[in-house]
Amino acid sequence: MGTLLLSSYKDIYQRLEKIHSTVLELIGLHHPGSFAIEAPFFGKNVQSMLKLGRAQGVAIAAAMQHALGVTEYSPKKVKQSVTGNGNASKEQVWKMLQQVFTIEQSPKYYDASDALAVALCHHYQSRFLPGTKKAMKNWEEFLAKNEDRVVKTRPSAKK
Repeated sequence: MGTLLLSSYKDIYQRLEKIHSTVLELIGLHHPGSFAIEAPFFGKNVQSMLKLGRAQGVAIAAAMQHALGVTEYSPKKVKQSVTGNGNASKEQVWKMLQQVFTIEQSPKYYDASDALAVALCHHYQSRFLPGTKKAMKNWEEFLAKNEDRVVKTRPSAKK
C-alpha cells in the first residue's frame, strides 16, 4: 500500500516514465493475473484531467505489455463495492478497508487506500482467480491459495 511520490521529478515525461517503470516493476514482482484501475472522473480543471489521463495511460500500457486484462471502475462503483454507498467519503472507504483487512495504521496518503479499494472492488466484482472458473469464498481462502502473492510488512510502532 505504498505511494509513488513524483514531486522530485519536475519534467512531466520523467514522471510518466517513473509511473510506467514502477508499474512494470510491481507486475514483475507480484505476477498479477489482472489489472484494475479507477476510471478517470470528470472534473472542472481540464489540465488536471489531462495529466491524470496520461498517468493512467502509461499504467495501463505497462499492464498491456504483460498481456494483463485491464478493468476500469468508476469512483462511484469502487465506493459502492467497498462501503455500500457510492457517495462515501475517502475516510469512510478507509474505515471499511481497515475492517476488511484488519489494518491498524492509517495511510499517509489516501491515494494508497484508493488503490486498495480498487483492488477490493475488482475482487468483489470478479470473485474468480485468473485463469480458473472456481469462485473464492473470501479473502482468507484467496490468501491461503496464493501465499506467494502476499507481501508481508512490518507492524507499525504503537504510540
